[in-house]
Amino acid sequence: MSEPAKSGGSRFLYEPFATSNAHRVEMVERVAEEKWAALEYRLGLIDANIERLDRRLWIAVMGVVTVVLSQIVQGILTHSV
Repeated sequence: MSEPAKSGGSRFLYEPFATSNAHRVEMVERVAEEKWAALEYRLGLIDANIERLDRRLWIAVMGVVTVVLSQIVQGILTHSV
């Protein structure tokens, strides 16, 4: 096979990757770290969304309680007058 002509560009396009076991282990560790970082980022987003949902649910519950209590108070006032 003939070697491709080096007409510019990255050296990584032409030089073969190192195939030593130490290099493979290092690359696997780097990939694992990147995956872990991505997982932590996604979990952070999920946690933030759950916090927002929790606040919205409590606001809805308090709104329903307010309406029910106002109806009870209104009923008591109309019957006592």
